[in-house]
Amino acid sequence: MSADFDATFTALREVFAGELKHLAVAKDTDTQYTLNTLVNSPFPQHKGEPMYFGSVRKGKAYVSVHLFPLYMNAPLTATISPTLKKRMQGLTCFNFKTVPDAALLKELKTLSKAGMKAFRERKWA
Repeated sequence: MSADFDATFTALREVFAGELKHLAVAKDTDTQYTLNTLVNSPFPQHKGEPMYFGSVRKGKAYVSVHLFPLYMNAPLTATISPTLKKRMQGLTCFNFKTVPDAALLKELKTLSKAGMKAFRERKWA
């Protein structure tokens, strides 16, 4: 993994910085940063455990940021810009090989904030 991936990983961790008061760090290593809710999930499949909120993962080809609130929020997903959408892999993942520019970082932070708002309105966080 390149030094660029290290810088990208560090930059993408900041996507969640504004929501940390509502989240617990589940994993924090050089290659993975995972956050769960502080509230136990109401869904039986989670067996009363906290819900996954998001993560940043450093892989072989990309550094990925995962925003789970997008999975169940079509209106929020519809707000994703075409530029960010080009980096989208699946329903909740965005891949980067280099540090995203300021506009993309701002958009990811906005999505994270809106996702937390949606989770809190549903009492999931």
